[in-house]
Amino acid sequence: MNTEDVPILRGQAGWLAIESAYANTITGVDPDDQPTINELLKQWRRHYTRNTLRTSYYLAHYHYNGVAYSIPPAMKALAKPMIGWPNKAVRALADLSVFEGIDAPETLQTQVDDLVAANTFGVKIQQAIVSAYTHGCSFMTISGDDDDIRITPRAADWSSALWDWGNDRIGAAMTISDKDKDGYITRFDVWLPGKVYLCRRNSGTWQAERIETGFDRPTVVPIVSDQQLYRPLGSSRITRPLMALTDLGLRTLVRMEATAEFYAAPRIWFLGANKGQVSPDTWGSIVSVINGIPAGRNGEKPELRQLTQASMQPHSDMLKTVALMVSSETDIPVNDLGITMDNPASAEAMAEAERKLSRTADRQNKRFGESIKSILAMALAAQGADEADIRQLRPIWAPTKEASDAARADWYQKVASTNPAFADSDVGLSRAGLTWDEINAHRAYEKQQRTQNAIDELRAKIATAKTDTQEAAANGQQQPAAEQPQSGAA
Repeated sequence: MNTEDVPILRGQAGWLAIESAYANTITGVDPDDQPTINELLKQWRRHYTRNTLRTSYYLAHYHYNGVAYSIPPAMKALAKPMIGWPNKAVRALADLSVFEGIDAPETLQTQVDDLVAANTFGVKIQQAIVSAYTHGCSFMTISGDDDDIRITPRAADWSSALWDWGNDRIGAAMTISDKDKDGYITRFDVWLPGKVYLCRRNSGTWQAERIETGFDRPTVVPIVSDQQLYRPLGSSRITRPLMALTDLGLRTLVRMEATAEFYAAPRIWFLGANKGQVSPDTWGSIVSVINGIPAGRNGEKPELRQLTQASMQPHSDMLKTVALMVSSETDIPVNDLGITMDNPASAEAMAEAERKLSRTADRQNKRFGESIKSILAMALAAQGADEADIRQLRPIWAPTKEASDAARADWYQKVASTNPAFADSDVGLSRAGLTWDEINAHRAYEKQQRTQNAIDELRAKIATAKTDTQEAAANGQQQPAAEQPQSGAA
């Protein structure tokens, strides 16, 4: 296996030694499960180099791959990654997937909220989405017991999975959980239907602890980017064309910098003068106020010729061309790639460019939502939740398209005038621009107001009843006195 593509990551915190991913015999593993574990390790070894290469582009740790004769060797040694287009391709789309919470039946809402809060699920799902866009997929594992359910995100460069084509889901998965200082794997977990093997290296041999899960499938759910029939585990946003364009952009900038070094100093030739007549201190001659060269023996005077400086325009035009190709590859507006065009795009053109990305985000959020429902379904089922209630879970995402407050207010006013019930629903309020937290705060305020109004009404009724009682009591005291006969009456 060729690892020359990613030597810069060797020795760093995330580096793993491929040669350590062999465990042909593991004590404590069922012999029928050993071939599956071997296949999972083989799958990880096969994809690790490419996954790590994409990580290096995302982190801007890639190498300068330039033509040897294009720039001086000294400048080539100074060339460092200065283009973050792969990172931009991932984050621009990931930032449109903002998870806000889970809408669940009233009987299950508190349990779901507690599970999400205990696992900081909003943070973990965002990490998993960024990892999925980087490598094509990431994974979320569900472990623990009824009292302590743990949902853990796993990156693809530390994991592998086998797809179950018959059931259209993961059939087996492996996640690496620890390594030593030399990058050798010391712990990994194997997730199979109904069980999990916790494998540990002990004195050069592998030993496993088996844990029963009670599920007919591995308790692992993939978070997939651009899932296709032929790629059930997705495709990375850092595509091969994008990596090639990033290399091309870096070469263009390096050539531009080399040209700028020559552009900074005037190119002067003296015809008829020998090198001995020119000061070896080139910079001192340039900045000196007075310079001179004596005539030759026969009175010939040296002739000065100044060459036209190299233009920076071709390099700038080439960088714009490369950025346009990156924009086409990633659906990111070219202005967001750090390029300003001579003819700025109109507001409509910019909105259309942003809509391409938001449509992709809407499609991805639906796919991510199904994965989130699968994750929480297994976690809640382990806690004994009702299956009918679990099926009603609905992940909530922030809108992917920006709209002005005036436009939202106009839409909301028109909807409220024709359908007040929808306007007052959670969906209507979210379309009006309120976040899920704001809607919950609004519902809590409404509940508080209803409670306060009920208390005020009860107090008013009590006060009215008390007044009526007092009036009735006063009337009751006066009535007998009125009914008594007057003294002296016949």
